[in-house]
Amino acid sequence: MGPAHEQAPGTTVSLLPDVRRTVLPGGLRVVTEHVPGVRSAAIGVFVGVGSRDEVPALSGASHFLEHLLFKGTPERSAMEISAALDGVGGELNAYTSREYTCYHARVLDEDLPLAVDVLGDMLTASRITAADVEAEREVILDEIAMHDDDPDDVVHELVHEHAWAGTPLGRPVAGRPETVAELTRAQVHRYYRTRYAAPATTVAVAGNVDHESVVELVRSSFSRHGFLEGTAGPAAPRPSRRTKAVRGGLARATRHSEQVNLVLAVPGIVRSDPRRYAVAALNAALGGGPSSRLFQQVREERGLAYSVYSFAASYSDAGLFAVAAGCLPGKVDDVLTVVRAELAEVARDGLDADELVRAKGQLRGGMVMGLEDTASRMSRLGEAELFHERLLGLDDVLERVDAVGPEDIAAVAGHLLTGREVLATVGPE
Repeated sequence: MGPAHEQAPGTTVSLLPDVRRTVLPGGLRVVTEHVPGVRSAAIGVFVGVGSRDEVPALSGASHFLEHLLFKGTPERSAMEISAALDGVGGELNAYTSREYTCYHARVLDEDLPLAVDVLGDMLTASRITAADVEAEREVILDEIAMHDDDPDDVVHELVHEHAWAGTPLGRPVAGRPETVAELTRAQVHRYYRTRYAAPATTVAVAGNVDHESVVELVRSSFSRHGFLEGTAGPAAPRPSRRTKAVRGGLARATRHSEQVNLVLAVPGIVRSDPRRYAVAALNAALGGGPSSRLFQQVREERGLAYSVYSFAASYSDAGLFAVAAGCLPGKVDDVLTVVRAELAEVARDGLDADELVRAKGQLRGGMVMGLEDTASRMSRLGEAELFHERLLGLDDVLERVDAVGPEDIAAVAGHLLTGREVLATVGPE
């Protein structure tokens, strides 16, 4: 079945046997997955706006807005928003990323109407008063300071900042203290009313749910303030062509800590790249667990670091493939020497047969077990709507993982692991 932006408002289609999508007036999409055998439901409201969508003067606005939507509406105070789901044993939270913002809840199936109504109220009718802006500003400044005290958080922000310097993708998701301090109520409210629009919004629900019932709940709860008015259809996925080159070099931040946290990164792949399954297998084999090359060589064989792992960060038009480690200052050079040697060997020779079998087994197990949770299924639905032309079934994904062969690993490793390096370090001078 085709992507949502090609679907007419007012229609419903089946994406998979248990997954259906309805496009409501105004372009809001509702996607549900019926999961038999559970008594819970997870709901996420995905808004296709994140920190990379901000102009410099509004840096941190997406994250600021995420906080403010919990502060109250004409129908509910901040306390009533929190108490509504607490009172039924549910969970309510949110997070902001570089490319989208998600408000999510998990409840018993019988309490889904309450969760839909609370989220619909928050997303369409938040007051965003001047008093709330000033109070939450202090909370966010404390949050930024807290993350600045965590060298692991700092080094990951630092590698993004250096790799994509001068672009929104390189800015911290929460903004900087100086930009957060300057944001006004008028700026944040305008951002809310212009960016939180139906075409950019997906409501994803997974669990013991009936699609038609969920659609009617969403239609009722999201109709406040004319949110569902208009004739627009859903927004198309973000462009997926590569446009953001990675700047190489060294980025360093000094902290009075006992160890050095480092990230060594090379250019990666975009979200929609068909090589993502080969990259996932490469990541699992290199630094995805205790049997991985880096864990064995850096920690087990040489005792150079307690923590070492690899990861892939993929966005619509950019990506990184990276290795992270934490070690004593005197061991940094040795850690980097071993890591670079392992990356060079895999770039030259690929993985051996046993490594590839273990990597694919790790991916298969992680995917299947992860999707036994309704929240994971909900997240998969929402992210697929924002970033992909088509939702793949689990069996299709597993087939793609199984199809990854030695030649695929060799090709992607030879391409990625020989790219321009960016090294970020945080620790003593």
